[in-house]
Amino acid sequence: MATVEHDGNASTPAPEPAGRSALFSFPDPVNEVSARLVAGGVVVMALAAIVFDLPWLTAVIAYGFVARVLTGPTLSPLGQVVTRVVTPRLPVAPKRVPGPPKRFAQGIGAALSVSAAVLALGLGLHGAAYVLLGALAAAATLESVFGFCLGCRIFALLMRTGIIPAEVCKRCTDLWARAPSPTG
Repeated sequence: MATVEHDGNASTPAPEPAGRSALFSFPDPVNEVSARLVAGGVVVMALAAIVFDLPWLTAVIAYGFVARVLTGPTLSPLGQVVTRVVTPRLPVAPKRVPGPPKRFAQGIGAALSVSAAVLALGLGLHGAAYVLLGALAAAATLESVFGFCLGCRIFALLMRTGIIPAEVCKRCTDLWARAPSPTG
């Protein structure tokens, strides 16, 4: 069985989707406090890679995104630190948000970061890789600082246009109308 994250701790058993192992599951709902902290970690890593010219860090960032898309925080070192160490120690109430839009946003981050890693490490095009990391850092800053999930908004737009069917996330039908709060 998978677990549903509550206050940063994975604790409550959730029904397992048919045909999927517990490893390859994503929390639903997601604690937005943890999501914003992970985004902050992404900002720090992406900016460090750019400022200190650390192309190898693109692979670390890419691994983290791919791990989070596939398994939520389970195989992501950053996800583990945030959900098991940082979030539980914060005096902040958890904020539950639907998981599918967050997973979609992680997928966009995976596409950008894997592309950056290929450009930097495979092709030696550090400048092009850093442009992608800059875009990733900008989106992650919006999430971390302002609680505005750009990938979630794209998910909502795709639902609104019918590209993503409503069955993917019944609770998400009003995502477009939700405005981010200043405190998350």
